[in-house]
Amino acid sequence: MSQSRRRVRYQVACSLDGFIAGPEGEYDWIPEEPDFDFAALFGQFDTLLVGRKTYEAVPGMVGDFPGKEIVIFSTTLRKNDHPGVTIVGADLAGYLAELRSRPGRDIWLFGGGELFRTLLKMGQVDTVEPAVMPVLLGRGLRLLPEAPGPWRLALKGQRSYPKSGMVYLEYYVVY
Repeated sequence: MSQSRRRVRYQVACSLDGFIAGPEGEYDWIPEEPDFDFAALFGQFDTLLVGRKTYEAVPGMVGDFPGKEIVIFSTTLRKNDHPGVTIVGADLAGYLAELRSRPGRDIWLFGGGELFRTLLKMGQVDTVEPAVMPVLLGRGLRLLPEAPGPWRLALKGQRSYPKSGMVYLEYYVVY
């Protein structure tokens, strides 16, 4: 798929009370959903945008997403220490403008909440797509860490998965 401007989509699992990970970064609270088509999901993207903390929390990320370009936003990681990924430490806006202008599929804002906040403030997030899990964590890493807002969202679609109780929501960001 070639577009004049590739979309950046924040696609994330979250608890009903708005957490994307537990207090120690754990995600074992996410239930299995046999009817969710992960292959179709992965096929929509050819690039993943990842914050440093998420990259470090998901060992083997490069092997988990074969054929995908993985872009890590970090000012502390060194490129030579992390083969197989692109590390961007400065001029996020310029890099994203160039990335979005390239032909390709949508871009998955894979994580985490701090990167989401940064890109949202920059006007660089096109959709917010939480898969809401039927669990209340009470604490952990927030979907959106504290940030000035509000940001308006327009509902694009929704699907429910009765086996797990998950509800998948799709919103456009209205800037």
